[in-house]
Amino acid sequence: MTTGERLDDIEAALEGARSEGLRIIEAAADLGSLAEARTRALGRKAPLARARSGLGGITDPTDRKKLGQLANAVGDELEAALTSKRGGFERAELDARWERERVDVTLPGDAPPVGSLHPLTKTAWEIVDIFIGLGYRVAEGPEIELAKYNFEALNFPEHHPSLSPQETFYIEGHGDEVVLRTHTSPVQIRVMESQAPPVYVVIPGRTYRRDVMDATHLSAFFQLEGLAVDEGITMGDLKGSLGTFAREIFGRDLDVRLRPHYFPFTEPSAELDVQCFVCRGSGCRVCKGEGWIEVLGCGMVHPFLLEWVGYDAARYSGFAFGMGVERIAALAHGVTDIRSFYDNDVRFLAQFATGGGGP
Repeated sequence: MTTGERLDDIEAALEGARSEGLRIIEAAADLGSLAEARTRALGRKAPLARARSGLGGITDPTDRKKLGQLANAVGDELEAALTSKRGGFERAELDARWERERVDVTLPGDAPPVGSLHPLTKTAWEIVDIFIGLGYRVAEGPEIELAKYNFEALNFPEHHPSLSPQETFYIEGHGDEVVLRTHTSPVQIRVMESQAPPVYVVIPGRTYRRDVMDATHLSAFFQLEGLAVDEGITMGDLKGSLGTFAREIFGRDLDVRLRPHYFPFTEPSAELDVQCFVCRGSGCRVCKGEGWIEVLGCGMVHPFLLEWVGYDAARYSGFAFGMGVERIAALAHGVTDIRSFYDNDVRFLAQFATGGGGP
């Protein structure tokens, strides 16, 4: 074979490698097959590599340079074709990804969960709202209280069981003079000491007793009391006011009744019952067959309290009442265990999530 024929054969082989390589690259359908096409077009066993191997037999420098330039041009063209093809695949993949993950930024986002009032707070505010509507104002006092306000001023006898350390939390280092208040009643005394009659206040707040915790008792609980002192206050005013409260909370068509009871700070004293809001008085599981549900304690303010704060007991009279907010909330919502209000179980609390707001 002459030198001219060998040059023509190598040149033809390079052009064939160009055509074959471009065909292989064009046939690639994705990035995976494109990688395989690169091996077939530019690999060691590719037509271009075989054509390049023939350059070693060309002795003429000019001819070898010419064929080398052609081989490099073919290789560069195949590399450019691979780059272009890869870019097309990458753009198509990116477009598909954008389509899959496209977000309309004008749409509202997913709102985070919004908290709401705790059912005990909501119940307390509802009760306070009722009495504010009747002309009362809210009063508050210290949770760490002097024993004289917690017991003595409220007409507790010295031998009363409530004064025992087994019943009351006494503050260490203060003997029997300072306690965690067992009720919000001391605020009644503080309010009466600070102003002359008439007095109309409701007193919400935390109280503490050495009770064994069970379905109906807690060692720390939320209490709400009320006090009305004025000229001419009677038991009829007490029943009328508490009847209004009970119907607002439990149902406007329910009846209420007073039963005799005993409290040191009221005389006469009573328990307020509301007609069962489930059976309407016929007897059921909720009211334990009685037809009535005990709601709170109340009575006419004992003259001892009025005299203790310097009021004229012959001129002024009043009534007081007190209730556990946990009990009211449990009755209103059919909760059988008041400890559930303090378990912080979001699933339980979510059923009372009706929004915020204040009294």
